[in-house]
Amino acid sequence: MTNNTKIALVTGASRGLGKNTALALAKKGVDVIVTYLSSEAEANSVVSAIVQTGSKAAALQLDTSNTKTLDGFAAQVKQLLQNKWQTEQLDFLINNAGTGVYAPFAETTEEDFDRMMNIHVKGVFFLTQKLLPLIKDGGRIINLSSGLVRFTLPGYAAYSSAKGAIEVLTRYLAKELGERQITVNTIAPGAIETDFGGGAVRDNPEINSFIASQTALGRVGMPDDIGGAIASLLSEENRWVNAQRIEVSGGQFL
Repeated sequence: MTNNTKIALVTGASRGLGKNTALALAKKGVDVIVTYLSSEAEANSVVSAIVQTGSKAAALQLDTSNTKTLDGFAAQVKQLLQNKWQTEQLDFLINNAGTGVYAPFAETTEEDFDRMMNIHVKGVFFLTQKLLPLIKDGGRIINLSSGLVRFTLPGYAAYSSAKGAIEVLTRYLAKELGERQITVNTIAPGAIETDFGGGAVRDNPEINSFIASQTALGRVGMPDDIGGAIASLLSEENRWVNAQRIEVSGGQFL
């Protein structure tokens, strides 16, 4: 391995936007650690696809909603970096793992609310904290938010509130990690055709055509629209972009 090979950790990368991001990074010559919640087979197929591009990859199981597991996970990452890459630190952390809850505000349960906060806020907060010693000075962190923080669609109050918290956290991280020259930015996808939220955007023709009609570029987003944007933001040319919310939505609800 050459010393200038970058290593990224992408959470929730066995499918959807995380998988797309991992593959986009691999195509740019970045090695990737992918995490998965339950589907080891899917994660291993992503690892195989990355290896086929010529980059190195590995998969680790992680439940970002369970903070009790984070110390053990950080230890696993440290061991993996030593064993597979003969290094102590990684370059990029992409906090992508997540799921959604669709329910009217009046019907959102406390359990639903707690799940959104644990996955999208508490998990991101403390995972990033535990991995800080393993991120290089001059490294990059990207947190995933949602277009739903800027525009509102009924039914996403709990999910979007959690993502709103992430956008504020991003700015605080950028401020506090600046002394280590670590940049922290938010990528906020618009509606994307994935299995997210039960695949509603992808599989419901009414929802799909409504969103397309409200998007300047006239279609719903695809995973390829997001992974490439994240990989691009992590390029050396974007080193001066910091503490920003970058929406990647094709111009949705302008």
